[in-house]
Amino acid sequence: MGKPNVMVLTGYGINCDEESKFAFEKAGAMAKIVHVNDLIDNPDRLDNYEILFFPGGFSHGDDTGSGKALARKIDTYLDEELEGFTRRDTLTIGVCNGFQVLTHLGLLPALDGASEKQVALVHNDSARYIDRWVDLKVNNASPWLKDMGEFSAPIAHGEGKFYADPETLKKIEQEGQVALRYFDGPICDYQGFEANPNGSLHNIAGITDKTGRILGMMPHPERAIEITHLPNWTYLKSEQGRENLPEEGPGMQLFRNAVEYFE
Repeated sequence: MGKPNVMVLTGYGINCDEESKFAFEKAGAMAKIVHVNDLIDNPDRLDNYEILFFPGGFSHGDDTGSGKALARKIDTYLDEELEGFTRRDTLTIGVCNGFQVLTHLGLLPALDGASEKQVALVHNDSARYIDRWVDLKVNNASPWLKDMGEFSAPIAHGEGKFYADPETLKKIEQEGQVALRYFDGPICDYQGFEANPNGSLHNIAGITDKTGRILGMMPHPERAIEITHLPNWTYLKSEQGRENLPEEGPGMQLFRNAVEYFE
């Protein structure tokens, strides 16, 4: 097929839609920002897309909990259409607030085919909003994360601690649905920060469904698509020389993987 079509969902309080659209277009996709209200008015629009992106932000002001109000709206008006989209050979991703939405919808982790909420992103152990970079280790074979191994990306959240009851957590691990873990890598070493920024159980930064086609992650890959986005890029330039640095940042591969999946 040609360039895949990407729907970047937006709505009240979402603030990462423009840069997410830009990242997909930079990777070679055709991306369009669609307001959730417009999708509700014409839900058949989903039939024309191969990739669905739930961006970060503070949907509906997080007034009833992060991602909860938007998830309720989608569940009420778009449940059948969203289920049909995810059953096709499509890709879906939720970043930060989008990850929270996917958990409320039950699209993640969807253990045993369940469609109810099974995990949560709760308040950071620090009880503070955190904005910094983290190091990530890829832990499964999601097409979103192909050949990425280890990479760095920024976080920006107040409710990012991954939580599940012991039995659910054990099953997620056994089913290989942990996609990303925080680890003590070069960015953490450079910044002097601890690896796990929020107290997430098992250092989990992202999970997938069993197919790997639906990914939720707290870090923002769309904010790591240029080498100059890295907090230590000037240090790297002085050590290696600007001409020896890649043009793209570590998050760009995720978007290229999504496009290449449909090639």
